[in-house]
Amino acid sequence: MQKTILITGGAGFIGSHVARRFVRNYPQYHIVNLDKLTYAGNLENLSDIENEPNYSFIKGDIADQAFIEELFSRQSYDGVIHLAAESHVDRSISGPMEFIKANITGTVNLLNAFRKHSEGRCDGKLFYHISTDEVYGSLGNEGLFTEETAYDPRSPYSASKASADHMVRAWYHTYGIPVVISNCSNNYGPNQFPEKLIPLAINNIRTNKPVPVYGKGENVRDWLYVEDHAAAIDLIFHNGAVGETYNVGGNNEWRNIDLIKLLCRIMDRKLDREPGTSAKLITFVKDRAGHDMRYAIDNSKISGELGWNPSVSFEEGLDRTVSWYLENERWLGGVLSGDYKSYYSKQYLER
Repeated sequence: MQKTILITGGAGFIGSHVARRFVRNYPQYHIVNLDKLTYAGNLENLSDIENEPNYSFIKGDIADQAFIEELFSRQSYDGVIHLAAESHVDRSISGPMEFIKANITGTVNLLNAFRKHSEGRCDGKLFYHISTDEVYGSLGNEGLFTEETAYDPRSPYSASKASADHMVRAWYHTYGIPVVISNCSNNYGPNQFPEKLIPLAINNIRTNKPVPVYGKGENVRDWLYVEDHAAAIDLIFHNGAVGETYNVGGNNEWRNIDLIKLLCRIMDRKLDREPGTSAKLITFVKDRAGHDMRYAIDNSKISGELGWNPSVSFEEGLDRTVSWYLENERWLGGVLSGDYKSYYSKQYLER
């Protein structure tokens, strides 16, 4: 069965793993990757599939209503897997308007275009919105986020994602378009932009720079290897129930300071350093404004209904992640210097 699937944000961290998985696992699908190529979108993440016959790339901004309308008028999409978003909490604190435009306006533009060009022909179609556990706010020492947990976002980032979630549900209930939503815990793995905690720490340890840890490092996060998340997205897209929400978590809670200490031990081993060397780089810094204390997800719904469970242990996933960054210093250097931005013109404009 031939399908055309639009993946938004497919050049980003999670999106690139999803795009690769769909291109390789579903040769009968045409995968269209739509990405604005901001600082976090890197086409080198997909250099291994860019010439596959069932893959194509379109550069564009989901916040541009006229562009999105024209995109959907040119091509009928059987499914939208919506990952494009501004996602870094620190950036949302210093510049919230970009998050409002991308995460709220961009999502509504996609919903409107999908609705207009699918109306009366929605059988088998799906709008799949990928969100975050941060929409639920902060947990105390006990309890887990479930699909019924009330929303309580604390940052401009999480508030913009919560708004987008509400818009998707509103379009489902008001206009009847087929939707599904998933809310995921913190992802880690290859190709993550080095502003996020784990790749930032790996790079700083590699270059003997201070490793910043907010507050006392007591904030707790549930970590999931990115390829496990891509597998969950695949399963939800094909087997999830329309109108439902699925929480995707790693069953893997770590205090930030314990995570960083484990990372330091792995780095010492891989860099042949004396044990304890990397830990000396840990530097506690002023806590982030509105820093949620703990996130943890109950993933019993997706496990019970769809049979998904994380397959990669944290120690194994972290070891793989460290190895990838150490073996891909050219990629890391290109990202840090901004040279990766030239890849688009070389691959698509200079041919």
